[in-house]
Amino acid sequence: MTDMRDVRNTPMTDPVTPGGEAGEPYPIREPDQSLGDLAGRLTSDIGALVNDHMQLARTEIMAEVKQAGKGAGLLGGAGFAGWMAAVLLSFALAWGLAELMETWIAFLIVGVAWAIAAAVLGVSGKKEIDQADLTPNQTMTELEKDKQWIKEQTS
Repeated sequence: MTDMRDVRNTPMTDPVTPGGEAGEPYPIREPDQSLGDLAGRLTSDIGALVNDHMQLARTEIMAEVKQAGKGAGLLGGAGFAGWMAAVLLSFALAWGLAELMETWIAFLIVGVAWAIAAAVLGVSGKKEIDQADLTPNQTMTELEKDKQWIKEQTS
Protein backbone atom coordinates (compact mmCIF):
# COMPACT_ATOMS: atom_id res chain seq x y z
CA MET A 1 0.00 0.00 0.00
CA THR A 2 1.60 3.22 -1.07
CA ASP A 3 -0.67 5.62 0.84
CA MET A 4 0.16 4.33 4.32
CA ARG A 5 1.92 6.79 6.62
CA ASP A 6 5.03 5.36 8.23
CA VAL A 7 5.25 7.15 11.58
CA ARG A 8 7.95 4.86 12.93
CA ASN A 9 10.63 7.15 11.44
CA THR A 10 8.96 10.37 12.57
CA PRO A 11 10.88 11.97 15.45
CA MET A 12 8.83 12.67 18.55
CA THR A 13 8.78 16.27 19.84
CA ASP A 14 9.25 17.30 23.42
CA PRO A 15 5.72 17.80 24.81
CA VAL A 16 6.91 20.38 27.36
CA THR A 17 8.25 22.92 24.88
CA PRO A 18 5.72 23.90 22.21
CA GLY A 19 7.33 23.67 18.82
CA GLY A 20 10.00 21.26 19.98
CA GLU A 21 13.72 21.81 20.33
CA ALA A 22 15.78 23.37 17.56
CA GLY A 23 16.43 20.90 14.75
CA GLU A 24 13.24 18.89 15.37
CA PRO A 25 11.25 19.02 12.13
CA TYR A 26 7.78 18.31 13.55
CA PRO A 27 6.55 20.81 16.14
CA ILE A 28 3.54 20.00 18.28
CA ARG A 29 0.49 21.19 16.37
CA GLU A 30 -2.03 21.13 19.20
CA PRO A 31 -0.22 21.53 22.53
CA ASP A 32 -3.41 22.03 24.56
CA GLN A 33 -4.99 18.62 23.95
CA SER A 34 -6.30 16.73 26.93
CA LEU A 35 -5.10 13.30 27.94
CA GLY A 36 -8.45 11.87 26.81
CA ASP A 37 -8.05 13.45 23.36
CA LEU A 38 -4.53 12.05 23.07
CA ALA A 39 -5.69 8.59 24.17
CA GLY A 40 -8.52 8.74 21.65
CA ARG A 41 -6.15 9.72 18.87
CA LEU A 42 -3.73 6.93 19.89
CA THR A 43 -6.55 4.39 19.85
CA SER A 44 -7.68 5.62 16.44
CA ASP A 45 -4.14 5.52 15.03
CA ILE A 46 -3.54 2.00 16.35
CA GLY A 47 -6.85 0.87 14.87
CA ALA A 48 -5.92 2.38 11.51
CA LEU A 49 -2.49 0.74 11.66
CA VAL A 50 -3.97 -2.67 12.41
CA ASN A 51 -6.52 -2.17 9.63
CA ASP A 52 -3.76 -1.25 7.16
CA HIS A 53 -1.76 -4.34 8.10
CA MET A 54 -4.81 -6.57 7.72
CA GLN A 55 -5.45 -5.12 4.27
CA LEU A 56 -1.80 -5.68 3.31
CA ALA A 57 -1.92 -9.29 4.49
CA ARG A 58 -5.18 -9.88 2.61
CA THR A 59 -3.70 -8.40 -0.58
CA GLU A 60 -0.55 -10.51 -0.33
CA ILE A 61 -2.42 -13.74 0.33
CA MET A 62 -5.01 -13.11 -2.39
CA ALA A 63 -2.27 -12.54 -5.00
CA GLU A 64 -0.63 -15.85 -4.08
CA VAL A 65 -3.93 -17.73 -4.01
CA LYS A 66 -4.96 -16.27 -7.39
CA GLN A 67 -1.68 -17.39 -8.96
CA ALA A 68 -1.98 -20.85 -7.41
CA GLY A 69 -5.60 -21.16 -8.63
CA LYS A 70 -4.66 -20.25 -12.18
CA GLY A 71 -1.86 -22.82 -12.14
CA ALA A 72 -4.19 -25.46 -10.71
CA GLY A 73 -6.73 -24.87 -13.49
CA LEU A 74 -4.08 -25.21 -16.17
CA LEU A 75 -2.73 -28.34 -14.53
CA GLY A 76 -6.25 -29.78 -14.41
CA GLY A 77 -6.73 -29.28 -18.15
CA ALA A 78 -3.30 -30.70 -18.91
CA GLY A 79 -4.02 -33.64 -16.64
CA PHE A 80 -7.24 -34.51 -18.46
CA ALA A 81 -5.61 -34.28 -21.89
CA GLY A 82 -2.66 -36.30 -20.66
CA TRP A 83 -4.98 -38.92 -19.17
CA MET A 84 -6.81 -39.35 -22.48
CA ALA A 85 -3.53 -39.68 -24.37
CA ALA A 86 -2.18 -42.13 -21.81
CA VAL A 87 -5.25 -44.36 -22.01
CA LEU A 88 -5.22 -44.51 -25.80
CA LEU A 89 -1.46 -44.98 -26.09
CA SER A 90 -1.49 -47.60 -23.33
CA PHE A 91 -4.05 -49.68 -25.21
CA ALA A 92 -2.06 -49.33 -28.42
CA LEU A 93 1.14 -50.38 -26.64
CA ALA A 94 -0.50 -53.32 -24.87
CA TRP A 95 -2.09 -54.62 -28.07
CA GLY A 96 1.23 -54.16 -29.88
CA LEU A 97 3.06 -56.17 -27.21
CA ALA A 98 0.31 -58.78 -27.38
CA GLU A 99 1.63 -59.64 -30.85
CA LEU A 100 4.93 -60.73 -29.21
CA MET A 101 3.65 -62.37 -26.00
CA GLU A 102 0.52 -63.37 -24.10
CA THR A 103 -2.06 -60.56 -23.99
CA TRP A 104 -2.29 -60.51 -20.17
CA ILE A 105 1.51 -60.15 -19.83
CA ALA A 106 1.51 -57.26 -22.30
CA PHE A 107 -1.20 -55.43 -20.33
CA LEU A 108 0.62 -56.19 -17.05
CA ILE A 109 3.84 -54.62 -18.35
CA VAL A 110 2.00 -51.46 -19.43
CA GLY A 111 0.16 -51.29 -16.07
CA VAL A 112 3.39 -51.59 -14.05
CA ALA A 113 5.01 -48.86 -16.14
CA TRP A 114 2.08 -46.55 -15.36
CA ALA A 115 2.24 -47.41 -11.64
CA ILE A 116 5.91 -46.37 -11.56
CA ALA A 117 5.12 -43.12 -13.40
CA ALA A 118 2.29 -42.38 -10.92
CA ALA A 119 4.63 -42.88 -7.96
CA VAL A 120 7.28 -40.55 -9.40
CA LEU A 121 4.70 -37.86 -10.23
CA GLY A 122 3.09 -38.17 -6.79
CA VAL A 123 6.39 -37.65 -4.97
CA SER A 124 7.25 -34.67 -7.20
CA GLY A 125 3.81 -33.11 -6.66
CA LYS A 126 4.03 -33.47 -2.88
CA LYS A 127 7.44 -31.79 -2.92
CA GLU A 128 6.01 -28.83 -4.87
CA ILE A 129 3.09 -28.44 -2.48
CA ASP A 130 5.42 -28.53 0.53
CA GLN A 131 7.48 -25.71 -1.00
CA ALA A 132 4.48 -23.36 -1.39
CA ASP A 133 4.74 -20.36 0.96
CA LEU A 134 1.53 -18.51 1.73
CA THR A 135 3.02 -16.48 4.58
CA PRO A 136 2.43 -12.72 4.17
CA ASN A 137 6.13 -11.86 4.56
CA GLN A 138 5.78 -8.13 3.93
CA THR A 139 3.07 -7.84 6.57
CA MET A 140 5.16 -9.76 9.08
CA THR A 141 8.11 -7.42 8.43
CA GLU A 142 5.92 -4.35 8.92
CA LEU A 143 4.50 -5.74 12.18
CA GLU A 144 8.02 -6.40 13.45
CA LYS A 145 9.00 -2.81 12.60
CA ASP A 146 5.91 -1.55 14.46
CA LYS A 147 6.77 -3.65 17.50
CA GLN A 148 10.32 -2.27 17.54
CA TRP A 149 9.06 1.31 17.09
CA ILE A 150 6.61 0.95 19.99
CA LYS A 151 9.40 -0.41 22.21
CA GLU A 152 11.59 2.58 21.32
CA GLN A 153 8.78 5.03 22.08
CA THR A 154 7.99 3.50 25.46
CA SER A 155 11.57 3.23 26.68
